[in-house]
Amino acid sequence: MTRRDLLAALSAAPFAHSATEKSPPAPPVALAKCASYDDGLTETLSTMFDQLGGLGRVVKNKTVTVKLNLTGSPALKFQGRPLGVTHYSHPKMVGTVAYLLTKAGAKRVRFVESAWASSGPLEEYMLDSGWNVRQLKSISPNVIFENTNALGSSKKYHRVTVPGGGSIFPAYDLNTAYDETDVMMSMAKLKDHATCGITLSMKNMFGITPASIYGDDAGRNDPNESPTKGRVDTCHVGKRQPAACSPAEKNSASSRDPGYRMPRIVVDLNAARPIDIALIDGIETVAGGEGPWIRGIRRVTPGLLVAGFNAVTTDTVGTAVMGYDPRATKGVAPFQKCDNTLLLAESLGLGSADLKKIEVRGISISGAKYSFSG
Repeated sequence: MTRRDLLAALSAAPFAHSATEKSPPAPPVALAKCASYDDGLTETLSTMFDQLGGLGRVVKNKTVTVKLNLTGSPALKFQGRPLGVTHYSHPKMVGTVAYLLTKAGAKRVRFVESAWASSGPLEEYMLDSGWNVRQLKSISPNVIFENTNALGSSKKYHRVTVPGGGSIFPAYDLNTAYDETDVMMSMAKLKDHATCGITLSMKNMFGITPASIYGDDAGRNDPNESPTKGRVDTCHVGKRQPAACSPAEKNSASSRDPGYRMPRIVVDLNAARPIDIALIDGIETVAGGEGPWIRGIRRVTPGLLVAGFNAVTTDTVGTAVMGYDPRATKGVAPFQKCDNTLLLAESLGLGSADLKKIEVRGISISGAKYSFSG
């Protein structure tokens, strides 16, 4: 039984677990120092996955889909720096992951992202971002790219249902890349987030929603296959519904507060399309927000990597490394204006947000801690 099958079997369960129900899983998390994308990255990541039991047992002879973090326009840079050392996935991290997955026996490696305001090939978006796409493709003939902001090369969307009925939407229509895969990997940056407090491997999955359906300029009835806007009106503040071909939200009278809606949408998406491998890049990133459009962000160099085979436990360790309490409630940093995504996910049984139950392999949290609060 796959994790998705298990979650579907629990679809009748209430939102929160009772004291008699089984505790959420708490598999180990690997934590390592890595000062540079140019020195020791391959060896460090390889060691981390070995500490978790090895990549091969998860990806051998499998199609692996890797959700990148390419948030915002490629033209929007912070302090004129390359995107990969601030708020984007770094191309050398992508290349290293492609190499390691191929070496571990992956049958196919598909990199995906719902490219900002674009429905064209993801390779073009990467070129605009300053990436050497030819070099990435040369790593393996089985490496491919897909822009999931619309249908792309697919003929139809695939609907994923949220176990338990969902908090905001009962189901989501996604590009088929998220269904035609054996292993789902989220490649995130270690960052704060203006709406959700933090954006790690779970929040990264918000980008799997196609703007053709959930975007501010999505069609009223059918998808707009040439979207040019984000998803603020539909998802963040609920000013409009998705295209009518897809499920509307469950309760149009529910809170329109982004701090209520977005954490729940993130958790629902992770329940409907579970992550099998979570990787968080904290080598070079930004603090104070998720991108250059947030005032007051600053460049930071924690020199850290976090990896695990459960998104909740991995994000819990990542949150602690950032100097925050993973069990903080609304009103406490980093969740000053929002509900805690980690606790919401834990209540659905997706994974433990309790550091006492999570074994950290590699360096300790105390030895890795890097304060993001300034």
